[in-house]
Amino acid sequence: MEIDPKRAAAVFKAFCDENRIRILQLLSSGEKCACKLLEELPVTQPTLSHHMKILCDSGIVIGRKEGKWMHYSISPEGRAYAMQCLQAVTTVQDHSQNKPCC
Repeated sequence: MEIDPKRAAAVFKAFCDENRIRILQLLSSGEKCACKLLEELPVTQPTLSHHMKILCDSGIVIGRKEGKWMHYSISPEGRAYAMQCLQAVTTVQDHSQNKPCC
């Protein structure tokens, strides 16, 4: 599978912070309102917004607005793409028929 390096970098960036991992763990049980995430995390509202922007930009998390609150959930498509990215960059290709480069 061919992956878009820029999009893959955004996906991996989403996983590069312990607070974002905690957010994903909280969302693994289903959709959560930002207010519930704030109750569970030792971060301020602006910091949560920053993390949610990164998660949403990566496609792993989707948000929907209801009144004044945002509700977040894990995107099935984003999750699948993240798994494809990890597999694509960690699968060792069989180059036994190729000549050595040096």
